[in-house]
Amino acid sequence: MPASLLSLAFSSPGVLSRLSPPIPLLSFLRVTGYRLRPPQPVPHVPAVTRASAAVLARGQAEPRQAATLLCELRAGDCPTIVLGGFVPDSTEQAFLLRGMLLRHGSVYYLNYPRRGFSLPMLFAQIDDLVDELALRGQRPVMLSVSFGGGVLVEWLRRRRDSGAPAPVAGAVLVSPVACPEDIVDPSAPRQTTLLGRALKPFGSPGGADLTAIEKARAIFRKMFEAGANNRAALAGLMSRSETRRVRDAVASALGGIDAAGANERVRALAELAHPRDWSPRGAPICNAPVLILFAEREDSVITATSPTRRALEGGHRALFPGSECRVVTGGGNPVQHASLIFHYYQFHPHFTGFYRRLKLSKLVLAA
Repeated sequence: MPASLLSLAFSSPGVLSRLSPPIPLLSFLRVTGYRLRPPQPVPHVPAVTRASAAVLARGQAEPRQAATLLCELRAGDCPTIVLGGFVPDSTEQAFLLRGMLLRHGSVYYLNYPRRGFSLPMLFAQIDDLVDELALRGQRPVMLSVSFGGGVLVEWLRRRRDSGAPAPVAGAVLVSPVACPEDIVDPSAPRQTTLLGRALKPFGSPGGADLTAIEKARAIFRKMFEAGANNRAALAGLMSRSETRRVRDAVASALGGIDAAGANERVRALAELAHPRDWSPRGAPICNAPVLILFAEREDSVITATSPTRRALEGGHRALFPGSECRVVTGGGNPVQHASLIFHYYQFHPHFTGFYRRLKLSKLVLAA
């Protein structure tokens, strides 16, 4: 541990007193670091816009359907691009991981639009950003969560099929969801999960009406608050101000998504290739290192017959030759679906180990 941090820890009672109740040393150091250099993702002005401009010119998307691209710039040759789930935004989903990610390079957050959604536009924005990084000689790690995992697999698959495999250093899939059957069991008379009940109305021909959208909004809020109200767990993770910040950001995202944004976002899930069609001729989707993480309590969100989980757990090496697939456990505090905030300690070792392996592999290649 750096001497300066030790000195700060023992000479700053004012900082300690603001962390109530006391939190473990690892979180104390993170909170202190965030106080010294607060998380401040700023809008990123793309230097490459060819793919995005082409999508707009062809009428495949509207400007309202473009994601918001934010970044935190740092030195380092391994930047990260974050793709979140349905909610909250990427910036909140990676909030506690931010410090670790920034040690390796810049972090770019793609926050989905609240008044629309378009897969062609999102894929184009990813293409432009990856091309921009390539001009600097950098290959990013793609970090995806839940629905973002399905988006990432589809982007990688389309790049493979186009004959231009994605130039990425690696990819992480956290609790990936890539088809409606992962969430809504079509054979079940009644959905057994909160998320399944929230999203089933979106599958109707006209999409979900305002009543169904408000119900879904309430369910997503309930799912988040179930963790946010666990004060004992949060006390070891975040300060009170951080908890308020994340809660406010989640509430803003949930309240800001309008009917078009909600329906188009869920509709995009059905537009992704079904896992059975990922590799019809047995061709790998991506040869870069890939880390796949499922939570031990995925059944609270995804179906027992999830096609995505079945495809990845049973055949991840065929799809991603350099992949590992693990289940993240939490002992007495079972790890929930995509719980990067409330089960940060359980996910953190897997992330640090993956980035360490990427760094070592680069050193070996350089030698």
